[in-house]
Amino acid sequence: MNVPTPLDAMTNNLLASLRDEDLKRMLPHLESRWFDAGDLLYKRGDNVETVYFPKGPSLVSFVVVTSDRHEVETVLVGREGAVGGVVSQGYLPAYSNCEVRCGGPFYSIGSAQLEVVKHQSMNLRHLFARYADCLVAQMFQSVACNAVHTIQQRTAKWLLAAIDRTGDSEVPMTQEQLASMLGVGRSYISRVVRSLREEGLLRTRRGHIVVADIEKLRKISCNCNDLVRQHFDEVLHGVYPEETAKLASVV
Repeated sequence: MNVPTPLDAMTNNLLASLRDEDLKRMLPHLESRWFDAGDLLYKRGDNVETVYFPKGPSLVSFVVVTSDRHEVETVLVGREGAVGGVVSQGYLPAYSNCEVRCGGPFYSIGSAQLEVVKHQSMNLRHLFARYADCLVAQMFQSVACNAVHTIQQRTAKWLLAAIDRTGDSEVPMTQEQLASMLGVGRSYISRVVRSLREEGLLRTRRGHIVVADIEKLRKISCNCNDLVRQHFDEVLHGVYPEETAKLASVV
């Protein structure tokens, strides 16, 4: 097993926020893993036996599959968080699929082992409970966003959320995949992407969408990312990444 060092753990913001003594409790049980885009960490109905911490540019989506086989993303998770039973005790069945959106490195720990470590530290229990609150807030905001904001606003929001977590203005995503994530038809996304490309905000190449003007994209996006970030900062200050602001400052 490849065990990460304290310095390695800094590439997941949630782990980086741990107190030194709690990080020392976690490190012996964390395993370094690699997953490719499209890999399923678990699917609906599976027992969630492992908790995963995305590292660096890795991204994971919670995806709900409807009765007519449409796939809709509910939450995007990157290095600010974790997926799996970080709060629940024991194995519970997954409600949605958990799919790797952008491949890369992860840490993993068995759910049972995490429970043992959490029982050793009230600080750990509180940290993961606060993270669960942030994740629920993100889900609430996603529901509101899908109900009231335009496809263009939601497209801009999704791309900015991905960049915040990866730190890269080039997002490995086809238009078909983006349409599926947003729960809309491919033709709608094609029109939106074409319009944004004509305005100089985006470029596209096979299997990738490149954000050419982050500041302009932020102006047409809804403020849902900002609201989620504000809640993270209130509950888990410093955990939510802000790479779009950094990239915009050097353009």
